[in-house]
Order: sequence, then structure tokens, then C-alpha cells
Amino acid sequence: MRKGTLLRSFAALGFTFGMTAAGAADWPAQTITMVVPYPPGGPTDIVARVVAQGLGERLKQTVIVDNRAGAGGNIGAEIVATSKPDGYTLLVATTAHAINMSLFKDLTYDTTSSFEAVSLLTEGPLVLVTRPDLGVDNVQQLIARAKETDKGLTFASSGNGQSTHLAAELFNSMTGLKMIHVPYRGSAPAMTDLMGGQVDIMFNTMLSSMPHVEGGKLKALAITSAKRSPAAPGLPTIEEAGLKGYEATAWNGIMVPAGTPADIVATLNSTLKDVLQQPEVKEKFAAQGFDAKWMTSPDFKKYIKNEVDKWSDVVQSSGATVN
Repeated sequence: MRKGTLLRSFAALGFTFGMTAAGAADWPAQTITMVVPYPPGGPTDIVARVVAQGLGERLKQTVIVDNRAGAGGNIGAEIVATSKPDGYTLLVATTAHAINMSLFKDLTYDTTSSFEAVSLLTEGPLVLVTRPDLGVDNVQQLIARAKETDKGLTFASSGNGQSTHLAAELFNSMTGLKMIHVPYRGSAPAMTDLMGGQVDIMFNTMLSSMPHVEGGKLKALAITSAKRSPAAPGLPTIEEAGLKGYEATAWNGIMVPAGTPADIVATLNSTLKDVLQQPEVKEKFAAQGFDAKWMTSPDFKKYIKNEVDKWSDVVQSSGATVN
């Protein structure tokens, strides 16, 4: 009887493993959802839609973008972290998901352990922009203006914990300023209020800022990377403008729930490599200041860990808090 029970148990176990393997081999057999934890129209959403189209074409399956904004990107991340690990729910992760590990104290997910890292998508600098009527033409004038203003200047961000938030906090810390943080639910509404004069400055992606700069609705002072950007070679870096050692970049990447089968992760990774090396995709991102960057899954996992450590130091040294 024991032998029969064991045989039946092993048979059932083998059936389960067989189903798992078959399910992975058949992937994708249904619509894939790409969760963007920000509103439509922002830089992450724009990147996601370009990538979703490329994935859909190559995987021969529909890939939809599902915008789940809120809580500094945490709502979308929590949804994916608790989703079934079957390859049908993807997270477009950003710098914020590295920052949030130290900025938020009660997260229900862990950026380094609740997900499988698939690949980086894009990386690029932020650009420091002001409303044109602020009356400053460079970084040093901005610092001087902020120091002489009784009420203090305000800076917009696309949400608590975003790179647009911490880049400004790093600027505050390194200059001794106390500019006031005004968080928004995404880059698009922040840009609207900046152009409308409700806030003074913003560190934002070039993807969403430069069209407004070129249209005369915003003034660009500098970029946050260590080197100048080919998308705006005339703009100095903040370090060149006099703030030695300043550097901040923004990135997007794809992650899936922890436990997603390795062969699905591998298929996603190789497909993303094909998408990101397409000239038209590179051109779309490069024109707006982003580099299309593919990584192996292990390399992206290390990249995320390094980002978590880096921004933890910035949060601690700047004294940044969640408003």
C-alpha cells in the first residue's frame, strides 16, 4: 500500500512538473499586461508603449499597457509583486523602485527579492528646467535666487521617491538650499503646473521636458549626468555649472514576479534585446535623451542592487522624507 501511495505521489508530482514545463514552453498563450506605475503621457509610459509594441510584434501576442499610478510607483509594483508568476504580468520598474526601499518604511514588496530582474530598457540624464519668468539663466543664478528668496523656491516631482524627487534633494543637500518639494502623480501634471507658474523648477527627464524647452514654455539650465547629452549638446552638466560631484540618472527596466519560470524570463530577455537594438527604437529614445540599454538578467539584478545602495546613501545624507 505504501509503495502504491508513493508511486501515485510521484506520478502526481511528475504531472505537476510536466504542466509547469508545458505552460512555460507554450508561453505566451494569452495577452501580456505591462504595468506602468505612473499616469499616461509621462516618460515611463512613453518608453513602455514603444517596448510593448516591439514585444507584441515579436512574441505574436497582444501586450497591453496598464497604468496603475500612485504612492510613488508603489501601487503598480505591489500589484505585480503579488501577481501569478507566469510571465503574463510585467512591471516597468524605474529608479524610484530602488529609491523607495529606503524612503518608504512600510513597503509590502522588496525590490531585490519580490521580482525577477529581466532587463534594463533605458537610461539617461534628467534636465533641470525652470519656468521662463523665474529670471535665472544658469545654475549659479538659480542657487543665488533660491538663497535670497524668503519663502524659498519650490520644485516639482513626478511623485515621492522618484528620481525627479531625489535628484532635487541631492541638489538641495549639496548646495545647502531648502527648496520645497511639491509631488505630483506623474511627470505630465507636474510639467503642466511648472509651465503654469505654480512651481518654480523641476528635475525631469529629457523625454518629457525638451519639447517644452524647444517650444519656449520652459528654460533648461543643465543636465544631471556626468557627461553632456547628444540630445542637447549645448546644455552643460550640473558639475560643469559649478556643483562638483553632482550626478543623477533615470532608468526604466522590466521585472516580473519572483518565481517566474527561468525559461520565460530568458525568452523575455532575448526578445527585449531584439527590440532595443532596432535602429528606430534607439532613435526614438536617443532623440529625447535616453539610451536604449539591454542587460542580461544577472547583470540587471546586480544593477538594481547597486542602485538600491546608492540611493539609500542619498536619502540618508539629504534627509529626504515622504511628504
